[in-house]
Amino acid sequence: MTENEQQVAGLLLAAGGGRRLGGRPKALLEHRGRPLVEHAVGVLRAAGCARVHVVLGAAAATVRERAELGGCVLVENPEWADGMGSSLRAGLDSLAGTGARAALVSLVDQPGIGAEAVRRVLAAPADETSLVSAAYDGVRGHPVLFGAGHWAGIAATATGDRGARAYLEEHRHALTLVECGDVAEPYDIDTPEDLAHLE
Repeated sequence: MTENEQQVAGLLLAAGGGRRLGGRPKALLEHRGRPLVEHAVGVLRAAGCARVHVVLGAAAATVRERAELGGCVLVENPEWADGMGSSLRAGLDSLAGTGARAALVSLVDQPGIGAEAVRRVLAAPADETSLVSAAYDGVRGHPVLFGAGHWAGIAATATGDRGARAYLEEHRHALTLVECGDVAEPYDIDTPEDLAHLE
């Protein structure tokens, strides 16, 4: 394991209730015969994240029951219905005091982003000051790597469904973009039509 991999923790946001999917929690959608959250954890592990924190919210008890998440730190976000911002805050909070110098944040509802894209973002130099994002044809997307020095600022601005967007806009001069459009597709599973992407 490289030094980078030990110091970067994977942070998977998997708390969404799937409002536009008729209230089907995204973590429990089936992909390749298993819950989507399990697939997403597998991608982080395959890319080299030895430590993975998973933020759960909607149907958290059922997710714990159905998904194989051994070895992950499970973080429950009681405020998950407030949007992704609250899950990002809960996840970053859970990493405080772990010795992680950076967090690699990915979203449970983007199964088109595989281990190769995550590996590319992880390959960028990572320390407390890092801000690195995957890009798709030059447009910022996920996963995103946040050095620990940015966590407090991100938590302070992460509200509603915006997550770290405002913070990244403000610090775009410090952001390194890593092109991943040739190895991944950044679609979200948000609507019933999007379910066609699941296998």
